[in-house]
Amino acid sequence: MHAITIPEPGGPEALVWDEVPDPVPGEGEVLVEVAASAVNRADILQRQGFYDPPPGTSPYPGLECSGRIAELGPGVSGWSVGDEVCALLAGGGYAEKVAVPAGQLLPLPKGIGLVQAAALPEVVCTVWSNVFMVAHLRPGETLLVHGGSSGIGTMAIQLAKAVGAKVAVTAGTREKLDRCAELGADVLVNYREQDFVEEVRKATDGAGADVILDNMGAKYLDRNVRALAVNGRLAIIGMQGGIKAELNIAALLTKRAAISATSLRARPLGEKASIVAAVREHVWPLFDAGHVRPIVDRELPMSDAAAAHRVVEESGHIGKVLLVTP
Repeated sequence: MHAITIPEPGGPEALVWDEVPDPVPGEGEVLVEVAASAVNRADILQRQGFYDPPPGTSPYPGLECSGRIAELGPGVSGWSVGDEVCALLAGGGYAEKVAVPAGQLLPLPKGIGLVQAAALPEVVCTVWSNVFMVAHLRPGETLLVHGGSSGIGTMAIQLAKAVGAKVAVTAGTREKLDRCAELGADVLVNYREQDFVEEVRKATDGAGADVILDNMGAKYLDRNVRALAVNGRLAIIGMQGGIKAELNIAALLTKRAAISATSLRARPLGEKASIVAAVREHVWPLFDAGHVRPIVDRELPMSDAAAAHRVVEESGHIGKVLLVTP
């Protein structure tokens, strides 16, 4: 088969479409013929040499995919060869085939095409696990989403609105904010021109955000704590703004607030399977009913993954950038 390899860390040109051995499904795994994968920030970090795959997993980038089951490994039940699926991966999505633990498979939601389904597993599992399973966003509460026009952001807006929450977002252009508004965002903050702490307070009569989904890390830590409501929950899922910052513990104590920081990739298989099962139970019906949909910016050939990485690094996209196999 062919896959995107990274012979040496570097810029987008470091991604090489090369011939590699086919994967073999092990105990509890299935082999998926990949229709499409999607670009995530973790793929860029891996390409740059900063985010190695977990031990024993595929060396190729790609944290999600869609495709058809080509082979069942030992001990797999409930799935059949030919089933159309999408999957959460620890790596290996940028390839024509990938071995996937059966617990990380999802059927295609109704009305979602095979290629577009590649836009779902990583973002839906990330949002559901952080915003709902950890931060426990409830109807009537306010969610602040940083990077509202990203793949994560566009999904977080839709899921929060589907459960009856109010949504504030940050983004850097009017076009991106307008797209967030189309998806249901109530409060639109241009982070280049406005202070999100002040804007969220104004929009909540001074209360602040009950839950914040943050992809920036250090750069936003102090302001995120100031933007939280009493009993607020800050969920950190990225570090685009750095990894080290001072935390005002007094402010956190005063608000009786909580901070969590999680990633999906290195979690044990059982935890991933639990998240995927929760997504299938709680989120898939929202897709089936048409309340939530994948937001896809563009589709590019997987062999041209370098061009897709450039788009994401330049933040020139809204929603997901997909890589489609030949």
